[in-house]
Amino acid sequence: MNRTFIIYAILISLFITTLGFFFYFYQQVQIFDKKLEETNSSETRSSKHHFVLIGEEMGHDYWRLVGEGAKKAESRYDVVVQYEGGPKRSNPDEQLKLFDMAIKSKVDGIIIQALNDEFTPMINKAVKKGIPVITIDTDAPESMRSTYIGTDNYKAGQMAGQALIEDTDGKAIIGIVTGGMDKDNHQHQLRLEGFKDTIAQVEGIKIVAMAESNLSRVKAEEKAYEMLTEHDDITAFYGTSSLDGMGIVAAANNLNKNDLYVMTFDTLTENIRLLKKGKIDAIVGQQPFEMGEKSIEIMLDLLTGGNSVQDVYQTNVTIIRTSDLPLKGSERMGLLD
Repeated sequence: MNRTFIIYAILISLFITTLGFFFYFYQQVQIFDKKLEETNSSETRSSKHHFVLIGEEMGHDYWRLVGEGAKKAESRYDVVVQYEGGPKRSNPDEQLKLFDMAIKSKVDGIIIQALNDEFTPMINKAVKKGIPVITIDTDAPESMRSTYIGTDNYKAGQMAGQALIEDTDGKAIIGIVTGGMDKDNHQHQLRLEGFKDTIAQVEGIKIVAMAESNLSRVKAEEKAYEMLTEHDDITAFYGTSSLDGMGIVAAANNLNKNDLYVMTFDTLTENIRLLKKGKIDAIVGQQPFEMGEKSIEIMLDLLTGGNSVQDVYQTNVTIIRTSDLPLKGSERMGLLD
C-alpha cells in the first residue's frame, strides 16, 4: 500500500510540474503574440519597417546588451525593433515557437540566434515567404539566412588557448566548464574545438576533466567543485560561457584553492570585478552591444539595397587581463556598468 501511494504521489507531482511548465510556456507565447499585435497595429503604422529580434535568454546580461544595441539603432532609423516577450531561460523549442509566430505575423525582418540544426528549416521557411533572416551570435551557415553577425567562436577558442599557453608558460592541468556540448550549443562546441586544437600543440598542457554548466552559474560551481575534488592536480580552468567563470571562482573559494588560473567569456560586471580581484585571470571579450546594433543596420541594407551585404560580419574578440583595465572604447560596449 505504501509503495503504491508513493508511486501515485510521484506521478501526481510530475503531472503538476509538467502542467506548470506548460502554462509558463503558454503565458510567454501569449505575451510575445500580444506584443506582435500591438506593434503591428500601432508603431509600424508610422514606421517603415518592423523587425523582430529573438535571442537566447531575455534575463541574461549578455542578451540585454544585444537588445540595447538593437534599440540604439532603432532610435536612429525609421524602424521598430521588437525585443520583448522572448525566452526567460535558454529554451530552443520556445525560440522556435516565437520564430514561427514572427513569420506568421509577416514582419519585415527577423534576427535570430540559431542554436541548433532545427533552426535551419525555420530560417528557410521565413526566407521563402519573403522575410530576410540574419543570424546573430550563433550561425546556421547551411541555411538561407542572408548573413551572420557575431563572434568567430572557433577563433575565440584559439585565442583563449594561446592566452592560456602564454600566461602559464605552457604548463597546466586543465578543467573545462562549458555552457554545453550537445547540438543545442554550436558556439560552445566551436570554442572548445578552437581551444583544444591550440593547446594540443603544447606538451606541457593537458585536459583532465570537462563538464557542462548548461549556462547556469550554480551548475558551473557544482561541476567545478566536483572536478577539483576528483582531480587535485588541476591548475587551470577554461569556461566557455559568461557565467562559468563566476561558478569556477565560487568553487575554488569553497575549497581554498587560491592559486588557480581561470579564464572565462564576456566582460560582464561581475566578471570584471573578479578580474580586478585576481580571481579571474583572463576574459575573452565579445561585443554583444555591437552585434545588436549592427544587425539592425544590416537588415536595413538588405531591405533598401543601400549597401552590399557580406556573408559574415565578425565582431571583434579580445583577451582582457588585469593589465588591460580600465577598459576603453569598444571593449566597454560589452560591459554592464
